[in-house]
Amino acid sequence: MIESFHLEMNKICKSFPGVRALDNVDLLLGRGEVLALMGENGAGKSTLIKTLSGAIIPDSGSIRIEGKSITIHDPVDAQNAGVAVIYQEFNLIPSLSARENIFLGRERTKCGFLNRREESRNAADLFERIGVRVNPETPCNRLSVAQQQAVEIAKALSLDARIIVMDEPSATLTLQEVKSLFAIIRDLKSHGIGVIYISHRLDEIFEIADRVMVMRDGRNVGSKPVGEVTRSGLIEMMVGRTLEEEFPKVPAKQGAVRLAVKDLVRSRAVKGVSFEIRSGEILALTGLVGAGRTETARLIFGADPLDSGTITLDGKELKIRQPKDAIRAGICLLTEDRKSQGLILGQSVRTNFGLPNLPKLSAFGFVKSRHEREAFGSYVEQLKIKIPHQEQIAKNLSGGNQQKVVLAKWLEANSEIVIFDEPTRGIDVGTKYEIYLLMNELAARGKAVLIIGSELPEVLGMADRILVMHEGRISGEILDVSNATQEEIMAMAVGLEQSSI
Repeated sequence: MIESFHLEMNKICKSFPGVRALDNVDLLLGRGEVLALMGENGAGKSTLIKTLSGAIIPDSGSIRIEGKSITIHDPVDAQNAGVAVIYQEFNLIPSLSARENIFLGRERTKCGFLNRREESRNAADLFERIGVRVNPETPCNRLSVAQQQAVEIAKALSLDARIIVMDEPSATLTLQEVKSLFAIIRDLKSHGIGVIYISHRLDEIFEIADRVMVMRDGRNVGSKPVGEVTRSGLIEMMVGRTLEEEFPKVPAKQGAVRLAVKDLVRSRAVKGVSFEIRSGEILALTGLVGAGRTETARLIFGADPLDSGTITLDGKELKIRQPKDAIRAGICLLTEDRKSQGLILGQSVRTNFGLPNLPKLSAFGFVKSRHEREAFGSYVEQLKIKIPHQEQIAKNLSGGNQQKVVLAKWLEANSEIVIFDEPTRGIDVGTKYEIYLLMNELAARGKAVLIIGSELPEVLGMADRILVMHEGRISGEILDVSNATQEEIMAMAVGLEQSSI
């Protein structure tokens, strides 16, 4: 039982044209508590955090920290109040060192000169405190994602932050790096620092959070200690309805081989990869980060050139030198990083939808705008894409709705081979469920589906067959997916076992 709250946000309201983003939202955070903030994409989580960080000024409501009423007009006010936000896209200058990023704008000086020695010593002390090894003088563009995250945490501690918000902190981390992150969070707790942890990964919530708060449609729909909520109950709170099962897999009738790749080689990343996918089959390709999964997908799609190997579709060998060759052949790729590779963020969602379909949606060099709007409109309805209008700029959508726009453009292209690279990363459980249903539908229509995934429950829940990669090669195959375990997959992924089960 929390006797006093470190942070109190009361009746926060915020409206944008045509949208009530926050509707009288209350948030409480205790000293040394980890509060999991959860909800579907577009539920209002990001808007609420931005009001705390000073990026957005609420229309009404109040904020109290350590019992004192404060007003946050901008990020400087938030920083002075002891609030730090670590976003999924880090706020670091890549060319500067870890030390320079930590003390940027607050440089240590002595007699008017920059005191690099003191900064380096202080940075090293901060890294030692959170238990990570980072050379303070290493440029951030040479650090791993986990190390860059550690720089962000060290920067927050250097500001004497007492409230730290982490937005999808584990999205691009390996399993071992996630364990290290949790160790850091537990250390922060021991020093009385309150942590607001935003994630769509339910397993993490039950492992690291003390309490969970769920938002839906701009409202706080409930807050409970983690020990008092079940996985299914948490999902129901988020989506507002009961999902009969988290992974609604429906096996489809499998037919002839649609896609066959043989001896694909690309430098040291892909070393002789071969596999087939049948009509109606959902094949999962998994393994540790760096195993060559994404690199294999990029070779099939023509995003990277092959050193050697062959790609065959419906018995016909393809010459894929660039993505447009793959698109014409009926192969599409939903990229792992939809923001930088799957969408043009500064363009409208309608334009993004139309780009790969211009031959179909244009005549005599002009886009048939009415046809394009009608085609996209049908997918907006079918996929339940939440947009105020078709001219909405893509960067202003939630992650789940961005993924749906990418899906829409490839469905319109009538692709026969659909490659999903981390299809549900950073997406809420409700939207995940809709994407899983779509995968079933694609398989039922005789298409071949390839999932590249690192979330093992998802892989085990949706795949008909699983291939595991290790250091650029296929290290194992799982045929009996219903009886397979995460431990068996991990053994293959780390190279301890090479087999077919």
